[in-house]
Amino acid sequence: MDPSEFRRHGHALVEWIAEYLSGAERYPVLPRVEPGDVRDALPDSAPEEGEPFDRIFADFERVLLPALTHWNHPGFFAYFATSASASGVLAEFLSAALNQQAMLWRTSPAATELEEVSLAWLRRLMGLPDAFEGVIYDTASIASLHALAAAREAEVPDVREKGLAGRDDVGRLRVYCSEHAHSSIDKAVLMLGLGHSSLRRIPADDAFSMRAGELRAALDDDRGARITPIAVVATIGTTSTTSVDPVREIADICRDERVWLHVDAAYAGVTAMIPEYRAHFTGWERADSIVVNPHKWLFTPFDLSAFYCRRMDVVRQAFSLVPEYLRTAEGSRGVRNLMDTGVQLGRRFRSLKLWMILRHFGAERIRGVLREHIRLAHGFAAWVDAHPDFERVAPVPFSVVCFRAKPRDLTLTASELDAFNERLMEAVNASGDVFLSHTRLNGMLVLRLAIGHLRTTAQHTARAWELLCAHTAELARH
Repeated sequence: MDPSEFRRHGHALVEWIAEYLSGAERYPVLPRVEPGDVRDALPDSAPEEGEPFDRIFADFERVLLPALTHWNHPGFFAYFATSASASGVLAEFLSAALNQQAMLWRTSPAATELEEVSLAWLRRLMGLPDAFEGVIYDTASIASLHALAAAREAEVPDVREKGLAGRDDVGRLRVYCSEHAHSSIDKAVLMLGLGHSSLRRIPADDAFSMRAGELRAALDDDRGARITPIAVVATIGTTSTTSVDPVREIADICRDERVWLHVDAAYAGVTAMIPEYRAHFTGWERADSIVVNPHKWLFTPFDLSAFYCRRMDVVRQAFSLVPEYLRTAEGSRGVRNLMDTGVQLGRRFRSLKLWMILRHFGAERIRGVLREHIRLAHGFAAWVDAHPDFERVAPVPFSVVCFRAKPRDLTLTASELDAFNERLMEAVNASGDVFLSHTRLNGMLVLRLAIGHLRTTAQHTARAWELLCAHTAELARH
């Protein structure tokens, strides 16, 4: 593609993206396609001869666009939203063009040092001490995997050299988390060779927060059984309910037991920027490691996960491996190479979008958007609380509301009520205007409305509530 052709297509693409970002609501949030539709609409093999970009883009609009789930839709209330802000999109565009590979300082001094600077900005906005060194991974799953690998490195002698298998000097190991912790913790213990049975889930209280007393009892019980604790994972903003574990109490226990504390604040961590929400984060500054995902609630195009660690030397001890062809003279001058902080050798220029977003929005506007999302969630929760055909099933510490329909004129068994709410969710999602997800709490199927998209306004939450009420009434009649 020559420069003039690139300019023509590039300008057209920017125009298309600008229209898309400003009008994503004209698409249904969930695509109206069947499994296999995309595959069947495309050739079985790549073309022998190159095709013009116009034709390729036409197929993008004809085949792919109708089959996209529109995470950029302001009615996207499922899971945790991800917003592709315009400044973040432009940063990704620039990052792709520059094509940096920041494995070594030498291979991209700007990418290496901007990662340090942008993460320091975010760390200070959230009120964390400078003792936490930061590094960017792709997702919280990878961040938590590295945290637990570091905990294993710190606890098990010579594990890097000798591993775990066949060792008489290493007994059973244990990781602890709430029963509501993210499934990535399960996957991490599997990946690290600890075995799924090494994960002990601690019961939660009525607010779905880990019971600290149960954690202490579990640690005592395991030590008595000659099982070695290596890490505790506390969560600020669990996936199902956004509940908050008692991090200060958990930190006290980890200090007493000399156990690594990892805090998963992937969703809620950015709200530490808001002074009136700092109480949720009491004690997290005492953790060994923390993960926060700007791609969840900081308007950053997927993917960007910020990992902070007080003991990054242990992370490097676990992962640093420098073959001769990657040795450089800068190491003797105190330069830190990003490849030493994890499994990946290659590292994209992710920090560029975080840096541009923090500059473009500014902390004041970010706090304002987060406050508005929380206000909208509390308003939605108030509608649920006031309606006789609905019930809220969890507190609302941030911007997620867990609720279910419970029609007052129907007598339903537990399984029938689950089925009713599943049909309700499917009916609402079929509208194309909103997308809700579900979870299970105390054995019940419940609906989740998660507010976190940059462009979501009161009219979008009102539309979700209108659809829920209308379809509940319709389903109750039949």
